[in-house]
Amino acid sequence: MALTLPLHTDRLTLRPTKLSDRDALLAIYADEGVARFLLDDPWTSAETAVQVNKRVQRLGLNTEQAALALVIEADGQVVGDVAMWCTDDTGQKVEIGWVIAPWVAGRGYATEAAGGLIRAAVPAYQLHRVEAQLDGRNDASARVCEKLGMRREAYLRQNWWSKGEWTDTLIYGLLASEVEED
Repeated sequence: MALTLPLHTDRLTLRPTKLSDRDALLAIYADEGVARFLLDDPWTSAETAVQVNKRVQRLGLNTEQAALALVIEADGQVVGDVAMWCTDDTGQKVEIGWVIAPWVAGRGYATEAAGGLIRAAVPAYQLHRVEAQLDGRNDASARVCEKLGMRREAYLRQNWWSKGEWTDTLIYGLLASEVEED
C-alpha cells in the first residue's frame, strides 16, 4: 500500500519536495544553528542543489530509494522537512528525522509533522518499528522524540566522529503497536 500525499495535520501540510523548494530549504539548512547537530555542514547553494535533487526522488518507502522526503508547510510557507527511510531489508524498520526553521522553533511543528507522518506511514507501509538517532546534545529533538511516545533505548558515548569531535548518539524507538491512531 502507498501513502496518500500530501498529508495534513491541524496546522501543517507535509508534501513531496519540489525543485522550487531550493531557496526555502537553503534558508533553513544554511543556518549554522540548524546544522550544528546534523551530519552535514551548513548548506551552500551548490550543496542545496544536490540535496534537493536527492529529496525530490524520495517519494515512498516502497520505491527504489526506500525513502520519503516531505517538506513541512505552515500557512503556505516552508518551515522545515521530515524524512523517513528504510534501515533494513524487510522494509518494516525505518528511521525518521526532521529539521525545523529556527524562526519557527518552539511551536511544536516538528512534533506535529513527525507524529503525522508516523501515524500515516505505519499502517500504509505496515511498519514494525520507527527509530530516531540524534546527537546527544540535541535536547530539542530528544524532547520531540519523547512527545511522540518514543522510548530512549540507547545512549552511545562518543561513538560518532562529526565535525572534528567525537559525539554521543541517542537512539529512540517506537513500535507500531505503540502508535496512537488519529
